[in-house]
Amino acid sequence: MRQLVEFVLSSVRMAPTGVAFLSMDWKLELVFVPVSDVDRAKDFYVNKVGFNADYDERPGGGIRFVQLTPPGSACSIAIGEGLTEAEPGSAPMLQMVVSDIQAAHDQLAANGVEVSDIAVLEWGHFVYFADPDGNKWAVQYLPNRPNG
Repeated sequence: MRQLVEFVLSSVRMAPTGVAFLSMDWKLELVFVPVSDVDRAKDFYVNKVGFNADYDERPGGGIRFVQLTPPGSACSIAIGEGLTEAEPGSAPMLQMVVSDIQAAHDQLAANGVEVSDIAVLEWGHFVYFADPDGNKWAVQYLPNRPNG
């Protein structure tokens, strides 16, 4: 019985409010990005930004599900048809982190993406761009983070 109690106690973390939560990972792995033209958006993210095209299927019922993942990321975006009622271009600011902001800027610009100049701020260096529907992205470099 004591081992069970110790296991339960080791599996719980307390929030500052006193609420108990099981100690487990809650991983963000998919974010829906509303677009008006799936093929145009897929081309933009894959051929201009450099995302991997993981999945493009039509399971039926007017649904098309396209999953795209930034290189090295555990989180993907989903674009498609019949996935969301959100207006195209209405995604909140999305953000990626890179180890070389100049290289990221140069790659986006070379691939025809309208990208901002590099903004150097106290908490990081940023560039900004939007997809063809106006969904906004920030790309951040964290100079004080180990390994980039």
